[in-house]
Parts: sequence; structure tokens; C-alpha cells
Amino acid sequence: MAKKAHVVVIPASVQGHVTPLMELSQSLAIRGIRVTFVIEESVKERVMAAFPNKGNMHSLIRLASIPDGAKFGDDTKEIDAARKVMPGYLENLIRKINEESDNNNKINCFIASAALKWAMEVSEKMGIKRAAFSTTSVGVLALLLHIPKLIQAGIINESGTALKNEMIQLSPNAPAISTADLLWNCTEDPTMQSIIFKEALDTKSVTKLCDWILCNSFYELEPWFCDLIPNSLPVGPLLSNVIPGGTIGSLWQEDSTCISWLDQQPARSIIYVAFGSFATFSQRQFDELAAGLQLASGPFLWVIRPDFMNGSNRNRDEFRDGVAHCGKIVSWAPQQKVLGHPSVACFISHCGWNSIMDGLSKGVPFLCWPQFADQFFNKHLICDVWRVGLDLEVDENNLVSRDEIKCKVKKLLGDDRIKAKASELKEMSWKAGNQGGTSFSNLEDFC
Repeated sequence: MAKKAHVVVIPASVQGHVTPLMELSQSLAIRGIRVTFVIEESVKERVMAAFPNKGNMHSLIRLASIPDGAKFGDDTKEIDAARKVMPGYLENLIRKINEESDNNNKINCFIASAALKWAMEVSEKMGIKRAAFSTTSVGVLALLLHIPKLIQAGIINESGTALKNEMIQLSPNAPAISTADLLWNCTEDPTMQSIIFKEALDTKSVTKLCDWILCNSFYELEPWFCDLIPNSLPVGPLLSNVIPGGTIGSLWQEDSTCISWLDQQPARSIIYVAFGSFATFSQRQFDELAAGLQLASGPFLWVIRPDFMNGSNRNRDEFRDGVAHCGKIVSWAPQQKVLGHPSVACFISHCGWNSIMDGLSKGVPFLCWPQFADQFFNKHLICDVWRVGLDLEVDENNLVSRDEIKCKVKKLLGDDRIKAKASELKEMSWKAGNQGGTSFSNLEDFC
């Protein structure tokens, strides 16, 4: 890409895509690259509210929106219908920007979420170079690209169903992947399985459209998987704190009072609990987690979204009022700030990839509670490969019990080897992202 380039960045309109791509946009702007960050109108107001206003960098990042006809939180069918009209709107936007720009400021690169094949096709049609941005681990990306070989080997059928219960080795040195952790099989809903597998199959065709694949990871974390994808560029960890001011691109209103609350807590004492933007709990599971946190006998900070409960929020509100002496409940937290706070001891997480990168970069050990898709494979990496966390296991009722939570918190906080390994990966991630590091160099080469 030529210097002083103008890049269009297009995330899928969900939290796990918007935030890292806005963080990437910051990193590009720091290097003097002009960015047009294109979002769907259904999330425009939410992104605008979290848009950084940081002087010269702000002048290099422009927000633009295209009509999608949907509303934030619409179901899959409505979103799919809306996106049928979006390629035309995007193409018109690009033409308009280029008509209004001089030769030095015309768009010469697309970066889009790997899930947005239609955006890649628009870029190809317009003759503009393009990069797919993967929001998963490089390991998951490598697995998706190997699906045809898995079918050919008789490990899965053409619907993605595992025909053998075995460990998959993508290369001689790579960690093995269990067929039980195939992301499209990590749900009991057949319709959702089919949707996820279809998108997984599309990954290979998306990457064929791209000149680069940008990944929010770093080479030293997943060297075996990075080597399997020659045109991949690990540029992580992508963090909001490259520019002071905290989280950017949040679609949820953050409650910053939790930071002042953390300031009053002892060092390495807080259990931080957050399950991302999609996971929901039944009343029974909520009650077990609530009881387990109190039995763990340590202060906790728990993120409970308004839509976290399957049913009434009454129990959540009562619980919040009843635990003020030992914990704090917020609807959404500035997660990177929280994990970087000296009072935080561990992270009970759903193992979403962004949360993993947030935790690893801050040296915080994990208690893993995956919910769906790639999160089960991510748990395997955390617990068995990197050894920076422990798994929370379900009982015969398919619940994580209060006793399991209590025991695993105690075990994790007493495990010096896990703490040391977490500190080691923190240092490794810092080196990768700073001058002379692999991710820093990859981003410089891309620019």
C-alpha cells in the first residue's frame, strides 16, 4: 500500500468486530493513513458516542454510514434481508468519496471483517486492494481454511458433522484440535449449526478474494498456525490504549464508576466476571454463579448486561443491591482498563477472542466458561496450550455449580505457575506490539 493511503474499514455491526477494527483504525491513523470507517446506520449513534476525539488522529478517521434498514438487535433474517441492498450503497459511497478527493486522498485499500464477503466483492469489482480482518484466533482461521481437507479425510461430512471422535493435527507442530471443539458443533441448535458451518465454508472463498489477512494475534502466540497461512499478518494485540482515553467503538454504554471502585480494593483481590455481548444465562445458572462468587470470599466485579438474563431482570437488581458490601455490578465495563487495574486477580470469561487478547495483554489468568462457536477451542488454547487458566466444568444438570466456581477460583489464585505464565505472555505481547516486534513490523509493512 502506498504511503498517505486512504483506507476504508468496514466492520460487521457487532461488538466483537467494531472495537478491534476501530483499534486497528487508530493504529493506521497514528501512521498517517487516512481512514473512512464505514458502519451500518443501525449502529451509527452507538459508534458515534464512543468515537475518539483525539486531535490530529481524529482528523484522519472519518465515520460514514450506509443504510441497512435494520435496527440494533434485529434477528438474523432481518439483518440478512437488509444486507442484500448494502453492496450498492457501499459502492456509491466509495465513488462519491473518490470524486470529492484529490489523487493523493483517493481510496486505495479496503479492510473488512472476514464475515463480510459482500464487501470484499465490492472492492474486487472496483479494482481496490483489500484485506480481510479475522476476529478469531489464527488457529480457528487455519481450521476453517482446512474444512475441505477434513471432508476429504472423512473426519466430517459435507454438513460439518464429525464422523470420527478424534484429535485433528493441522501440522506436525500445531496443537491438536478435538472434533468436539469444532466451532459449528458447539451449539445444540441445528439451525445455528447450519448457519455457522455455511459461514465457515465461505472463509476460504473470502480469503481468496484478499491480498492480506489481518489477524488480532501475534506470531509468538500461535506460530504453528501463522505458518499455515502465508498471507496472514498478525498485528495484535490491538488495544485502545495506544491512544490515551480508554475503550473505543463500544456499542454499549460503559459504567466507568467501576474504575473508582477498583481503586479502593486491595491489589490482586478482584474476580472480574464478563461474558461478552451475546451470552445469556438461565435463572438457575445465574443463581449458581451468584452464590459461587459469594462463596469464593473475594470481592468481585460482574458485568451483567440488561439482556443477560433469560427472563426477568428482577433477580439481577435484587442481587446487585444485596452484594454492595462485597461486589459491584455494572451493565458494561471498560474492559481493558479493568483488566489492567492492579486490583484484578483473575478473569471469569466466555473466552471470546477479543477478551482473550485483552486478558493476555494484561497478564490476567482465566477461568474459562465458553458459551458457543470458537470459544471452546479458545478454552483449549488457554488451559492446555498456553496454560494461563483453568476450565469451569458443568455438572450432571449441565450447570456450572457454585461449588465448582468456589473451588476453581481458589485453585487458580493459588497457582503460581499459571500466574507466572500469564506474566510471561503479557511481556511477549508487549514486545510483539512495540517497535521491533513482530506485530509492529507487520503493521509497518502493511502500511
